[in-house]
Amino acid sequence: MAVYTTIDNPELYMQVKLYTGNGTDNTAYTFDGDEDMQPDLLWFKERNSTSDHALWDSVRGTNKKLEPSTTQADSTEDVVTFDSDGFSVDDHSQINQNTITMVCWAWKANGSGSANEDGTINTTSTSANTTAGFSINAYVGNATSSQTVGHGLGVVPHMIISKNRDNSSTHYNDWVVYHHSNATANDKKLKLNTDDAVSTTNEWGDADPTSSVYSVHTSGDGATNDGTDKIVSYVWTSVQGFSSIGYYTGNGSTDGPFIYTGFRPAWIMYKRTTDGSEGWVIQDNKRSPINVSHLILNAHSSGAETDSTNANLDFLSNGFKLRHNDTRGNTTGKTYIYMAFAESPFVNSNGVPTNAR
Repeated sequence: MAVYTTIDNPELYMQVKLYTGNGTDNTAYTFDGDEDMQPDLLWFKERNSTSDHALWDSVRGTNKKLEPSTTQADSTEDVVTFDSDGFSVDDHSQINQNTITMVCWAWKANGSGSANEDGTINTTSTSANTTAGFSINAYVGNATSSQTVGHGLGVVPHMIISKNRDNSSTHYNDWVVYHHSNATANDKKLKLNTDDAVSTTNEWGDADPTSSVYSVHTSGDGATNDGTDKIVSYVWTSVQGFSSIGYYTGNGSTDGPFIYTGFRPAWIMYKRTTDGSEGWVIQDNKRSPINVSHLILNAHSSGAETDSTNANLDFLSNGFKLRHNDTRGNTTGKTYIYMAFAESPFVNSNGVPTNAR
């Protein structure tokens, strides 16, 4: 029998949580799904006010914050715990301010992890979930060219987001992104904290990732191997019925392209890669629970949530379809990369179609 998916309930590995801050220390927020999930990566954003994105993970620890929309290094803020079915937060202006509406996107890896010695640079910790195709990798650079880092997935990664945690230099502090759909991907980068188009780089050592390692380099905007700096990388690969990391070409029509994923999406991030600067658009099924999805946040921006028909997006039972011709997501002939995670697979592990909406 054909294997349609190994993950019948995606909520075991990725969840979206909406809440309103209360300004109180040690407030617990529980995921709304049917399954318990202890998260390892928490990505927060205020919805109704301007504030930078804020990110914690179980590898760096409960007291280390990074901001995907800025170039800031790690800051020490002991405000988050990773609970068995959600997370707890203190009275923090970015994640639990009184009356401020919030969204948290959460992924499960494998706890605090352990050292990985597959590469020429050993990680201080790799937290890898091979079922969900996601790992968090922390290491210290050695300032040597053509080095490799083990990612623990056992399959080739499709997307890597890497951040130098130490360096505050204007040259080495961007969030650099590898995406396998970019032409000659191993010498191309995008920056999560900007709307820049794809550009040539050497962050990835001009070598394709393998099933055990990815390559890093001593120079570049993000410097994946600068000096003796601490660096963290979030690594994903596509998993049938759960996640899809790919690309599409815009057609400039409100009857836009359909992108097959093999599941009904819960979360999508997409980015125009060529011929102009367009930002990272994030849409999810909780902020827009009824099609058409139209509420957007931008990973590169501190801006509040936008309600825009220029972002109309159908979340379908087997993929998503663009219902707008805005330059951010659907210009004729332009290439867009995306990463998407499932609400429910199109067909479960028993070969039974799930319910479409």
